[in-house]
Amino acid sequence: MDFARLWLGLLLPSVAALDFGYHHQKGMEEFLKNVAQNYSSITRLHSIGKSVKGRNLWVLVVGRFPKEHRIGIPEFKYVANMHGDETVGRELLLHLIEHLVTNDGKDVEITNLINSTRIHLMPSMNPDGFEAVVKPDCFYSNGRENSNYYDLNRNFPDAFELNNVSRQPETAAVMEWLKTETFVLSANLHGGALVASYPFDNGVPATGTLYSRSITPDDDVFQYLAHTYASRNPTMKKGDQCKTKMNFPNGITNGYSWYPLKGGMQDYNYIWAQCFEITLELSCCKYPHEEKLPFFWNKNKASLIEYIKQVHLGVKGQVFDQNGNPLPNVIVEVQNRKHICPYRTNKFGEYYLLLLPGSYIINVTVPGHDPYLTKVVIPEKPQNFSALKKDILLPFRGQLDSIPVSNPSCSKIPLYSDLPSHSEATKPGLFLFLVTVFHVFVK
Repeated sequence: MDFARLWLGLLLPSVAALDFGYHHQKGMEEFLKNVAQNYSSITRLHSIGKSVKGRNLWVLVVGRFPKEHRIGIPEFKYVANMHGDETVGRELLLHLIEHLVTNDGKDVEITNLINSTRIHLMPSMNPDGFEAVVKPDCFYSNGRENSNYYDLNRNFPDAFELNNVSRQPETAAVMEWLKTETFVLSANLHGGALVASYPFDNGVPATGTLYSRSITPDDDVFQYLAHTYASRNPTMKKGDQCKTKMNFPNGITNGYSWYPLKGGMQDYNYIWAQCFEITLELSCCKYPHEEKLPFFWNKNKASLIEYIKQVHLGVKGQVFDQNGNPLPNVIVEVQNRKHICPYRTNKFGEYYLLLLPGSYIINVTVPGHDPYLTKVVIPEKPQNFSALKKDILLPFRGQLDSIPVSNPSCSKIPLYSDLPSHSEATKPGLFLFLVTVFHVFVK
């Protein structure tokens, strides 16, 4: 750790302390612009698009290299206020921004996190909805949808059934944003319950729906991620704090097991953007009184920070040919957990695979060549703020001209619709079946 940086942190600029109240578009923009101006060396403020009514969809990037991607530095994001009447996440992200920038160079953990990660924070995906709320309510307000009366968390392409809805400007902006960055881990922040929910939200029998759940090939990682957040929130981990809601053991749930959802953002991120995303329901009341906001910040601060750190799970690296050229669009997957839309290297030849400790075989696939297999062992104790680094040198001579220059992304169609089975990992064993049956009868 560079202790000189910590000492210099005492001399860094500061912004006026953010109050615990609801910040409408003008106040939010003023705060974000002030942070970007005062902490220009570690932040970048930009808009990824506009809402139906022309409001900017602001994203603040925090990191030692905020302006552009750097090789080996993973991309993380939080998105809040997708439903305009679910407000806690919006304010938590503003306070998280303040916490990160004011503790750089002062707090060792925060400084290491900023040094090793590009953190993208979108306080409001649905600013029109937030501004439309006239009478805040715990259960439903007229600002849930966007200005065209579309639920943005039902507006994405779906991998399990056709989602023939009009794509909204806010949704389209996020989809384009996902193409511009190599996002590895994400969470979207909601309200109305108290639980960490993980994919899939929708499903077919091949993903386990006959057992009242829908699991991904990376179910072990997703359960770990959800537990990482919930376990550090003293109310969420109890699982039964919302008296009108169902019980969630340890504060986590499979999305489909809770209720099926078509066109959700977390499934889209995982399938089409190679980004592991979970949904965080942060408050029983969707739009609580602002006097409660300090309570929510205190209960979620540790979880928000610890969850960002999980972007450094597993293994990362670059794929090269024998001449040392990085290879884009090469398929890099772990055996027995292949994705329906294969995960590929980015334009720098980089790959990121979130994995728990253990031994894995990585399968690297290049068109016109036999698969290349290599073994990796993820240690029990991961390196400090870094995944295991494993560059892969393919034993191929000459330039691999057969690799396409542009990313051959999967079609935005129901990829699972005709699939009998996509991975051994999705086939529930007897133990999982018994646990599921027990959960169905006791919830």
